Amino acid sequence: MKKTRKIGLALGGGGARGFAHIGVLKVLERENIKPDIIIGTSVGSIVGGALASGMTVDELEERADAFLESDIYTFSELKAMGDAESGAEQRMSRRIQTYFKTKIRLAQALFRPGILPSKDMEEFINFFVPDIQIEQTVIPFGAVATDLKSGESVLLKKGSLRHSILASASVPGSIPPVDIDGRQLADGAIVCTVPARYAVEQGADVVIAVSIDKDIILSSELQTAVDIYVRAGEIMGFHLEQYDLKNADLIIRPELGSIHWADFSQSRRLVALGEAAALDSLPELRRLAKLVSRGAVMGRIRRSVKGLFVRRPSGIG
Repeated sequence: MKKTRKIGLALGGGGARGFAHIGVLKVLERENIKPDIIIGTSVGSIVGGALASGMTVDELEERADAFLESDIYTFSELKAMGDAESGAEQRMSRRIQTYFKTKIRLAQALFRPGILPSKDMEEFINFFVPDIQIEQTVIPFGAVATDLKSGESVLLKKGSLRHSILASASVPGSIPPVDIDGRQLADGAIVCTVPARYAVEQGADVVIAVSIDKDIILSSELQTAVDIYVRAGEIMGFHLEQYDLKNADLIIRPELGSIHWADFSQSRRLVALGEAAALDSLPELRRLAKLVSRGAVMGRIRRSVKGLFVRRPSGIG
């Protein structure tokens, strides 16, 4: 008997750029396209974990707005870093503060495993994700992290949902790695930017992947050693992502420009850009949804027909 086809949703990493995932989800919900499996990397695991735990897309968007207006975010180092990277106009006093905070963070990086305290990221995750086990999610879910000792990617499918997502979202150098079962785990995007292959491994027949990483085309000059180092990492990440995306049936790639991963100030614009990208992909989304639906209908017909020819025990029916 042919099994019912399953839709897998693979949500990629990209920090604040992850608000674009919400825009994509808004279109999927309007089209009544419901994922059977959700796999997330980094911020994709935060958005995916919230959705998998039963939160609606509207609730997710409202929660995002509420978080950015909360004291938890306002007084966090995460916001301070985002302000420094946003490029927004600042008063002279503010620019001086930003300059010295940046220098302090760089100095701290020499003496501790992360520039930002784990507490900031934990509070961010806790704001969106309930304190449950992964096995309790409404939709089957997995978070991808990287084992810093073995160098391999790890799919977390059991244990604390929040703790697993924290491991998946621990950006190297910014957030300290997380210990789970004796493994030192960090951001899944180190080796798996968009986890489409894991969606296939978990039983998805059709995979919708959302990539929110930076554009590969360079729009500015490389002037310093740091510029070149960062650029090299972007190039490696891009080509690694292409390998993972070979497992996707549809790739939605919002045009997010060069928005920094820590710049949360453009959240509503990011949601709108994600929605626009999903709308551009609407014909293909509908085709895939119809393909899955047709497979489910045929499966029910086969089961019904088979039932007509099953010999029933005497005295029944």
